[in-house]
Amino acid sequence: MTLIGNLRDRITRRLFQLYAGLVLYGFSMALMIESHLGLDPWDVFHQGVATRTGLSFGTVTILVGALVLLLWIPLRQRPGIGTVSNVVVIGLAVDASLALLPTVEPFLARIAFLVGGIVLNGVAGGLYIGARLGPGPRDGLMTGFVARRPGRSIRLVRTAIEVTVLAAGFLLGGTVGVGTVLYAVAIGPLLHVFIPLFTVPPTTVSPISRPAADGPAL
Repeated sequence: MTLIGNLRDRITRRLFQLYAGLVLYGFSMALMIESHLGLDPWDVFHQGVATRTGLSFGTVTILVGALVLLLWIPLRQRPGIGTVSNVVVIGLAVDASLALLPTVEPFLARIAFLVGGIVLNGVAGGLYIGARLGPGPRDGLMTGFVARRPGRSIRLVRTAIEVTVLAAGFLLGGTVGVGTVLYAVAIGPLLHVFIPLFTVPPTTVSPISRPAADGPAL
């Protein structure tokens, strides 16, 4: 297969993986919402804002993502196609999923929704992050703060941001519960497994087929 063919196949795979991951991410959020057992910090905030404004959960997710993206400007972060797609696609996917999912009452069914949502959230994160087409707006906010102050710990910055949005979401009426704790404990190990599994490696060019002028790998 020619170099151009390889590159075309690689970008096609990355785009498919990106959008599959974003849609699955929205679906996983909907599962956790329908469990009524607690959400991750950002979704506690989204739900709190949705409760106060009457807007749909997905609409709030899109609006908050867009506002967070504006904060990238003073931080001199550059979004990719995956970043912009993250803002729009996840919000649309979560609203569509909430419209399709049944409301479950039995406690075991709610547990199943919660656990399934958290696991699929890890899979989805591995897919869209592994596509290497740009971080989500909230992840970019974290890395932007760290880049401005190189001595700061990524863990400290991430924790400070998530505690802030969690507290704000709780005060606005978002759902905090066992799911919030379980998500906090499980999402790191899940991403540790799924990001390497789904990461599309950079394109390598053999010495025989190397073009005269190398460009950046897709």
